[in-house]
Amino acid sequence: MGLIRGVARTAVVAGTATAVSNRVSRRQAGRWAAQEAAYDQPAYQQPPPAYEQPAGTDTDTKLAQLRELGELRKAGVLDDAEFELQKSRILSS
Repeated sequence: MGLIRGVARTAVVAGTATAVSNRVSRRQAGRWAAQEAAYDQPAYQQPPPAYEQPAGTDTDTKLAQLRELGELRKAGVLDDAEFELQKSRILSS
């Protein structure tokens, strides 16, 4: 009977130690999570910069002009040098 009593006592002690260890681990994890949440939230966050439309011709207009220029080139109205010159003017405007 002494052997069974010793095994039972060891099982109770081991179970209690495991329960206490798990509780301490959970509490510590909760504290760490709270600290991380405090660090993740900035005290002040600047608003994102406003998008400004670039000055000059808008993209849709440039694309339309380039299409017309390509059609003139295909029709033979413009040669390669004139096409490149006009294309560079459109893109730089």
